[in-house]
Amino acid sequence: MDTTYDVKFWKTSVYEGRKKTTYTVRWELEGKEWRKPFGTVALADSFRAGLVSAARKGEAFSLSTGLPVSHLSRAAGVTWYDFAIQFVDQLWERTSGNNRKTVAKALTPVTIALLRSQPTAFKGVDVRRALREYAFNTLRRDQAPPEVAVILRWVQRNSLAMAAWEDESTVETALRAAGTKLDGTPVAASSARRTKRVLNVLFEYAIKKKVLKENPLPKGKGTTAAKTSSAVDKRSLLNKEQASKLLSWIYARPRGGQRLHTFFATMYYAGARPEEVVAIDVGDVRLPDADAYDQWGELLLHTAHPEVGKQWTNTGEVREERGLKGRAADDTRTVPCRPGLTRFLRAHIEKEGLKPGDLLMQGEKGGDLAGSVIRRAWRRARKEVLTSYEFGTPLGRRVYDLRHTCLTNWLNAGVPAATVAEWAGNSVPVLLATYARCIDGQLDDLKHRIEQAGELSDSAASGA
Repeated sequence: MDTTYDVKFWKTSVYEGRKKTTYTVRWELEGKEWRKPFGTVALADSFRAGLVSAARKGEAFSLSTGLPVSHLSRAAGVTWYDFAIQFVDQLWERTSGNNRKTVAKALTPVTIALLRSQPTAFKGVDVRRALREYAFNTLRRDQAPPEVAVILRWVQRNSLAMAAWEDESTVETALRAAGTKLDGTPVAASSARRTKRVLNVLFEYAIKKKVLKENPLPKGKGTTAAKTSSAVDKRSLLNKEQASKLLSWIYARPRGGQRLHTFFATMYYAGARPEEVVAIDVGDVRLPDADAYDQWGELLLHTAHPEVGKQWTNTGEVREERGLKGRAADDTRTVPCRPGLTRFLRAHIEKEGLKPGDLLMQGEKGGDLAGSVIRRAWRRARKEVLTSYEFGTPLGRRVYDLRHTCLTNWLNAGVPAATVAEWAGNSVPVLLATYARCIDGQLDDLKHRIEQAGELSDSAASGA
């Protein structure tokens, strides 16, 4: 904890307003002025006397709060930087790689905001990288290169105490920093909400450890949060002709085209998430015999391989093995495999010589299909197939839009929302909130049903 004995006291200032008079105690620590207002002269004099008494006893004053050490809570005894690291470490073993990365991203701008002075000796991007990739990464912190270690030591020395969160202006500054990119532009609303969620969990931990008495984040009607929408942009959905051209172009790629075609076709026809598709085991692909009349099959999903970066996983692999999103551990989900997809998967399994226990989608050298390869192929297909106007629109801009298109097609085909939600691995409320704007093609049938309910008699309609 940084303290000083360089203390000066000024005369209490008096402000006489129209409704009340305010008495403000003023003092100075190493040239920085501190103020605390009171509603009565007695309270102001009592507080000032306590400060003066502490100074006369030779007591140190905190540079973070301006108060004598004896007046401070436990929050003054630990810096934000050290507590944030403690929070990361206790969370590490029980969270996924994605969550670890989210926590590090959330804590980085807040940590920079809670410095006594900004790091003019280092580039802003280097400080952010040092915090995000090393300080808030339990496995890599001790492996930081020398130039990164220098930055982190400087941050540790200049970090404010946790007591800084007891000051409303500090809270506002930190939240403003968390909502701003390095270039000064605002972060996405979803990112701001994720950061606030992380901070709420951190402050719950601080309260549990008796470092803070209460959560300092603002609550209630006076707070404003950036609005986010989970609804799918209709412009991102592909029609049948567009999807067919894109998948055909990918199939014709000389290097890995047929393998990637199977990946994209599975997303388009089965609506699975990318991390679920790459994790499909051949043994979980239930296909009918080639000469069977009914060519509908099914896919049994039970594992996901999200791509989070090797620095965030326990194994050092780019992807980690997880259960299905929003499901209990070891839960499964069955998705229908339409005849068109059945043909693609049967041909792919035969051509690759795959057997149960093998991954259905593999990279060129085996193992998981790399996300960078998937995204690069999709970007190239859009550029080659779509018109220049279409390429500049949200049409199929993300690989995930294939899933959105599939789920929308199911809903528009009249499949009940509860069934689509089960196939997709969503709850019904989430499904409807996400795709309600995209449901189309059923208006005429709905109008007919409304008419069938009957009309008022002519006399009732005319008011006679």
